[in-house]
Amino acid sequence: MIVIIGGGISGLALAHHLAARGAEHILLEASARPGGVIRSGRVEGHLLEWGPQRARVTEGFRELVGELGLTDQLITAPSGLPLYVYRNGRLRKVPFSAAAFLRSDIIGWPGKLRLALEPFTSAPRDEESVAALFTRKIGREAYENLVGPLYGGLYASDPEDMVVGLSLRHVLREFGLRRSFLLPLLRRGGKIAPPDACSFREGMQTLPDALARRHHERIRFSAPVREVRPGARGYVVSTGSEEFTAEHVVLTAPAAETAEQLTGMAPELAERLRRLRYNPLAVVHLHAQTGLRGLGYQVSFAESLVTRGVTWNDSLFGRTGVYTAYLGGARHPEVMARSESELGEVAVAEFRLATGCDARPISVAHERMPAWDHTWGALAGLTLPAGLHICTNWESRPGLPGRLLQAKRLAAQLAPRS
Repeated sequence: MIVIIGGGISGLALAHHLAARGAEHILLEASARPGGVIRSGRVEGHLLEWGPQRARVTEGFRELVGELGLTDQLITAPSGLPLYVYRNGRLRKVPFSAAAFLRSDIIGWPGKLRLALEPFTSAPRDEESVAALFTRKIGREAYENLVGPLYGGLYASDPEDMVVGLSLRHVLREFGLRRSFLLPLLRRGGKIAPPDACSFREGMQTLPDALARRHHERIRFSAPVREVRPGARGYVVSTGSEEFTAEHVVLTAPAAETAEQLTGMAPELAERLRRLRYNPLAVVHLHAQTGLRGLGYQVSFAESLVTRGVTWNDSLFGRTGVYTAYLGGARHPEVMARSESELGEVAVAEFRLATGCDARPISVAHERMPAWDHTWGALAGLTLPAGLHICTNWESRPGLPGRLLQAKRLAAQLAPRS
């Protein structure tokens, strides 16, 4: 028996792949709904996302969508939508090719000339900060106005607090980047072409809902795990009202919840997990009538705005008038102390500053996300007891493609086909 703790996308995808392999398993989810951070709903008739605003049509994502019969519900963003960075009073288009970079005003000519030195800089060092790496590789201007906002925005973190060996090394390895970042890009024609942005007609919640329906017989909702302890045949997982004997236990919940579940059995491991920092983030949905067209924008690190970035759901997926603003993160943790009305006012004012458009808030929520900063050193040298496994966005590559890939690989490890 395999017990999966947590019904977010990692746990649900793992259950899906284990079922395909005929492995006996059960998934325990503390809340009454599937999806974890993926959550969609309607406010004033508008479809809103409180977690990921979109996915990317990677091979693994497309495969899972097909297996669940969701292909006809999948929607993709119009091709060629621009992405912007707010810098020095206006939005500036992010270049996705060498030619566009030379024409771009996102950084000045001194910064562009500085970038030409990148192939002559030394290779990344595991102990340096991500900010230090990017600054010495591409220069301060390109870091503050381009790479820093785009990379840091993925985690709501400050790259000054992120360490290459803990948070970036796996990305560099995946893309085959060793010493130079620029030369491999130029060898590929100087263009960056990410997979198409996508969602579903009724929002990202469609995916975990479909997984939960497909495997409902193996899922217990409103079943918070109170304890994991050693048993005669592996582990005993207790919810308070039920107990399950498991040969393998897979932990997919947030770090703090996982720490509580392991306190009695593995106190040292639990203490390590408690050290992991989660960044505070306010998600403010705005309604505005604009002529804006694009993916959205991030904010330059040279600016003092509380807003980290804004997703333009209106032009992405035709969700008329909807714009999702993210405030706070590691650079402005004080958002957690601000009221919803204050956050709404800040989001509206800074949206007007960046776009020139008026807006009004229709939803405000406080969220947290794994920082992947220097506190991740707590996981260095981590070894798990036999039969205990981790499948989460705080242990390996975050983002939906990474979650699906890890779940599929772990399923193959736990239930190899004969």
